[in-house]
Amino acid sequence: MESSENRILFKEDFSIKVNDDRNPLFYVFDYGVRSDAMNMEFQHFHDFYELFFLVDDHASHIIEGEYFSLQRYDMVLLKPSLLHMTLYPRGEKPKARLIVAFRISPTLSPMERQVKRLLSIFDEEPPIFRFSGSLLNRILQLFNTIYKLGTERQPGYDLMIHGKFLELLWVIQTNRKINLFTKAEITDSITQKIYEVTSYLHTHYAEELSLQEVADHFSVSSFYLSHQFKRVTGLNFVSFLQQIRVRNAQQLLLYSKMKVKEICLACGFTSFSQFNRVFSKFCGVTPSLFRKNVNHQSEQLLQSLDPERNAEATPSKALQSEDEYRSVKHKEMLSQGKGP
Repeated sequence: MESSENRILFKEDFSIKVNDDRNPLFYVFDYGVRSDAMNMEFQHFHDFYELFFLVDDHASHIIEGEYFSLQRYDMVLLKPSLLHMTLYPRGEKPKARLIVAFRISPTLSPMERQVKRLLSIFDEEPPIFRFSGSLLNRILQLFNTIYKLGTERQPGYDLMIHGKFLELLWVIQTNRKINLFTKAEITDSITQKIYEVTSYLHTHYAEELSLQEVADHFSVSSFYLSHQFKRVTGLNFVSFLQQIRVRNAQQLLLYSKMKVKEICLACGFTSFSQFNRVFSKFCGVTPSLFRKNVNHQSEQLLQSLDPERNAEATPSKALQSEDEYRSVKHKEMLSQGKGP
């Protein structure tokens, strides 16, 4: 039973927004309840920061192919372009969580160095924080203050939310050395093995990799690895590896001066024609057009990035947020006559 000082204010399907998400400074506080029916099929990433705060008793998170078990009030700090997804336990009641999506450009502030220091907590390995006692109460109070500001919406509430969230990051940053989070081992040895494989793919994607070579590396048969890989990740081996390569290619296209052919080789593609074909399958455009499009982060482009249904205006699963995915699934069910 939670005490009154150890309880977070929460209303399902409530959100607080500060500025548009294309603004160099924006926040979206999304309060929601999710079940295993909303589990994403595979990992995604964003071009903004995300703080995942588990309000309920337990859930799991996968970050860059590595599995982490979470408990109540754990915070997962996800920097831009980090592949991740949340897993909610099967057959249990829906779990409450708060997701804070935000962007804070350090150059907006005359205290650029200090802002960068606050954001450095997103580089922790792993980027998961767990606190207790008075420190946890202080964090809950900050979240509750933000909630009240968002519900009351007094003049200047958005500026106050910004200040309180910076204070929250400061509390985490200054207490990071007493972080209580420890990674729990997965009891299912097969699942553990597959997550070790996905982690290996995330760090070796630039190399020439085949299913057989990876199976040999982990001392299992290729048939066994292929079957278990699909069971655990929801994707076959080749699709999973291609997604990682495309994701890294996107970042290099957007944020580096490397030539397209250099990016092709740096991301593990064996030929330029293969790079064009795979990239176009996932993104709906060629690598060259992706780079030239100055509005690549706009909603218009995101709506064209569906690897399975390029003609449909739904974002790529590789780039979708959890709630975008939920919305798309709901529309699909309605169109098929399965929804209310």
